[in-house]
Amino acid sequence: MDRYVIVNILSGEALKLHEKIVEDVCFKFNVQRQKLPGHITLKAPFETNNIDRIEEVIKAFCNQNSKAPIKIEGINHFRNNVIYMDIHPSREAIKLHENLYTELKKIDFLEWKPNESKNRTFHSTIVSRRIQKKFDDIWNYVNNYNFSFDSYIDNITIMKWTNYRWQTYKKFKL
Repeated sequence: MDRYVIVNILSGEALKLHEKIVEDVCFKFNVQRQKLPGHITLKAPFETNNIDRIEEVIKAFCNQNSKAPIKIEGINHFRNNVIYMDIHPSREAIKLHENLYTELKKIDFLEWKPNESKNRTFHSTIVSRRIQKKFDDIWNYVNNYNFSFDSYIDNITIMKWTNYRWQTYKKFKL
């Protein structure tokens, strides 16, 4: 079976800053870089031999929906093992995510993790792998970055795990 993840790829200045922060943190603290570009996860990694059905659902969804505004501002964390750029979704972005979740849940073979739901914390991970021992230092460092970007959830992208990295499989515009 092939492995996929469904995301919104960040763009513009927000993506550039995300990549800069990731690069700085990974170099300065000798931690592992994530294998995806700056993104918001919409559906956690899953395995399937039937990506065609998922493509159909996402394509139809994107044809019936429009991009939704978000604000990318500040740094936050989950526990002491994930540091991320905080994404503040508009009502439209929350509704867009809820509707996508509802559509994807109709696909009976698609598996869901317990932490995947309509109620999610929108975020774009900076670093998350084996950082507990360095968490305080990394946390203090990233909080020197001050930024605020108005952006959009304007794409739904299926990424495929190929040759030990995530590659864009299909990108659908909203």
